[in-house]
Parts: sequence; structure tokens; C-alpha cells
Amino acid sequence: MTVADRILAPTQSFTRWGLGHALPRTAMAGRARRGDLQAMAMQASRSSQDLPLALFDDIRAAGPFYRGHFAWTTGRHAVVRETLTSPDVQVGIGLPTDAPLARLFRWAAASAPMGPLVPPSLLATEPPDHTRMRKLVTRVFTVRAVQRLQVRTEEIAGELLDDLGELGTGADGPVDLVDAYAAALPVTVICEVLGVPAHERGVVRHFGTMAAPSLDMGLALPTFVRVERALREFDAWLRDHVEAVRRSPGEDLLSQLVAARDEDGATLSDDELIATAGLVLAAGFETTVNLIGNGIALLAEHPDQRRALVAGEASWGGAVDEVLRYDPPVLLTGRTVARDTEIAGTRLRRGAVVTTVLAAANRDPEVFADPHRFDVTRENAAEHLSFSGGRHYCLGAALARMEGEVALRALHERFPDLAVAPGAERRHTRILRGYERLPVVLPVPQR
Repeated sequence: MTVADRILAPTQSFTRWGLGHALPRTAMAGRARRGDLQAMAMQASRSSQDLPLALFDDIRAAGPFYRGHFAWTTGRHAVVRETLTSPDVQVGIGLPTDAPLARLFRWAAASAPMGPLVPPSLLATEPPDHTRMRKLVTRVFTVRAVQRLQVRTEEIAGELLDDLGELGTGADGPVDLVDAYAAALPVTVICEVLGVPAHERGVVRHFGTMAAPSLDMGLALPTFVRVERALREFDAWLRDHVEAVRRSPGEDLLSQLVAARDEDGATLSDDELIATAGLVLAAGFETTVNLIGNGIALLAEHPDQRRALVAGEASWGGAVDEVLRYDPPVLLTGRTVARDTEIAGTRLRRGAVVTTVLAAANRDPEVFADPHRFDVTRENAAEHLSFSGGRHYCLGAALARMEGEVALRALHERFPDLAVAPGAERRHTRILRGYERLPVVLPVPQR
């Protein structure tokens, strides 16, 4: 970095925060006070333990789309699905390229760290680059590969539960299952998948936790600074790790990803490889933490359904899909219209912003009978949209489902009567939804 860059970088960073967080947060709060349903939903999603279901109902009642001040917003299942699969809609929330604020943001973004919403991340690219990258990555993260991982995941769950079992009846007080189980299991799995040595798992977990707010909007300046610092440190660590894998490849999936080539012999560029590995390591396991934590809390709230699952009277796979539908790890996602188009009979102009509220679509009564009822035997629970849709359907969906099923089944077979203790705390984010802390009292373990 040159002297000029070192002088400019703090100004660019402050500008990124101002345009990407401070300005939207202030504007959203103002519009929420004026009754804008989209703004109200965004505010409520961060400030409440419960989903803003009444607002979701109002958004759906407004028609295929609710026309808010900032975006076209939809909570209807069919419209969300059509939007996410439309070739005329692209990822992210953009500004017209000739807008003054867009030019300013491009200048400010020049010194931004690589992150999950920054190209060449799969979350931020479109065809043809997205098609090429995803095809290479999909070859590595196949359903068959995930099936091979299930046995090892069950072993990891058993080891973690053995450690929890040492606490016996909980005489030492409640145990935070987010820290001791819901996070520990997926981070161990994903580190083994990508060849991360055991002694560095704590590094990955730290970076994943720190990077998760980068998916959010409206961050306070101190949080924004911490997140960007963590992203830079994560990038440096990832580059060292990828180089180590190149020098000494193993049987892990990152080694396969480094060597993967398409039909023309092309491989992922260094930046594409780093972005993909970072996305899988950080964003991948963080959403699974939310899935497992949300599932533990919901089953504790519905002990009759938990008993049916433990007794084999209901499917754990079905329960995972119902958790994903009822309390999804990701609440919403934003899109920008790439060219004039029509969706669900509504004309949308190029540059229009669209917010698809996944959590609202999952409660659409047109698709799910009695949608506000949690039911692990729901026959069509798998029709939820929690993994998004279209070309950006979650690459790790099969892995997340498998980990969620193994984690919940193993935990409740060992501790079928665990109880959530006072002090559970939700994450303070608008996009991701999960638990920061989930204290539980563990009864005598079952063997």
C-alpha cells in the first residue's frame, strides 16, 4: 500500500460506512416512523425476539409487491420464488451506474476488504462468472460427498455430547449450547472438509463470528470497523492456508477445489478460490449454527413433538425442514432489476430494488396450512424458501440439512428432556436470525 493509499484508506472506509450503513439506517428509521411496511419490518427484525408476523401479513396483503420508499417488497411464496429465479433480476442492491452516490461508493469500495458480499464471492456474482465458478465448486460439494461426511459428523456430535455429559444433571449451572454444541459441530465439520488443522479451528470460528455482521445493514461504526478488520485478517489467513494446501494437498475438499478444472482446463483464480473458501468457511457454518440453535429452542417449546421425534414417530429430516420454514436462519435477501421486466404481473424498471422476505414467504397461508403453527409432521415443510432459489440456491443446503438433522437427533437422543434456561439471547442482526446465547439445563444423559 502506497503512502497515498494509507492516507485515503480511512476516508474511504468512513465513506463506505456512511453510505452502506449510517445513511440507510437513518433513512430506514425515518420511513418506519411514517408507516413504510418494509422499513418497519427491517426495524422489527433486529429489535424483537419474535418475527414481525403481523407486518409480514400486511406486506402479503398489499399485493404481489408492496411498493415502499426504498424497494419493491414481497412476502408471497410464489412471487418470492419467481423473483429469485428470474434472469432479469441480479443479486445485491445496486445504484444506477451513473448516479453520483454510485460513483462515490465505487471510489470508497476500492480499499474494501474481500467479503461474502464482494465479488468474486458467489453471493455477489452473476453469469457467466457465477455459472463457471459454481459449476467447479458444485463438483466438489456434491450430495454424495455430503453423504460420506455424515458418519464423521455423527462421530463429532457424539464426542461433543460426551463432553456435555460430564456436566451430569447441570449442577454447575446452565450450559450455553450455542458455544458448546451448535457452533462447535459445524465449525469442526467444515474445518475438516477444507483441511484446516485442529489447532486453527478457533481461528475460523472467530473469523466466522466476526464476519457474519458483514451481511447486515445499519452497523454502528465501531462494529463496522471491527468487521472490516476481521475480514482483512481472515483474507490473509485464508491465503496462507490455500498456499499450504497447494504445497501439500490432501484428501480434503479444498485440495480438490484447488485442483478442479472445467472442460476447457480453466481453474479458479486466486481471488475466486479465496472468496469461495471464505464463503464456505464463514458464511457456511454461521447459518448452520442458527439452524441448530433455532431447532433446539423450538423443540424445547414443543416437548410433545420432541417426544414424537425421539420415539421415531416423526422424521428428523422433516423436523429440520420445519425449523427452516418456521424460524429461518436468513430472514430476507435483496435483489436489483437488471433490465425492465415483469414479475407476477408487476412492471419493474431497470435499477429497481426488490426485497424478498424469505421468512414471510415461509408463512404464506396459500402454501402452508395454519402457517404460524410449528409442526414437525408438516408434509410440505420442504417447500420453504430458506435456502433462496434459482441460480443462487444455497450451495451448502445438503450439508446444512445433514448437519442439522445429525445435531438435533444426537442431542435429543442423549438429552431428551433438556430445558432452555432463562437468559437466551438472540443475535442483534437484521438479516441473519439465530441465538447469541442459548443456556440449557441438561438432565441425566441417556445412553
